[in-house]
Amino acid sequence: MALQVNITPNGRMSLPADIRKRLGLTGGGAVFIEETDDGVVLRTAAQAVARAQALARQYTGSHPEAGVDAFLARRREDSGE
Repeated sequence: MALQVNITPNGRMSLPADIRKRLGLTGGGAVFIEETDDGVVLRTAAQAVARAQALARQYTGSHPEAGVDAFLARRREDSGE
C-alpha cells in the first residue's frame, strides 16, 4: 500500500488513523526510522525488536551458547561473581 503523507513546514507528518490502529499505535508510541538505499522504512518498536532478534539468529544459528544470556553468564563465571 502506498499513501501520500504531507509534511508540514516545521517537518511534522501524520500517519493515517487506520494505519496507526493496525500497528497498535492508537495511544501513541515510538516509531523507528531507517534510511535505506530504496527509501525510508518506518517500524514500530515491536517490529524493530523482532528484526534485531532475526538478525541475531542469523549470526548465532542454532547455538544457544551464542545468546546474550549465555554470554552474560560466562562473563559472570569468568569474573567470579
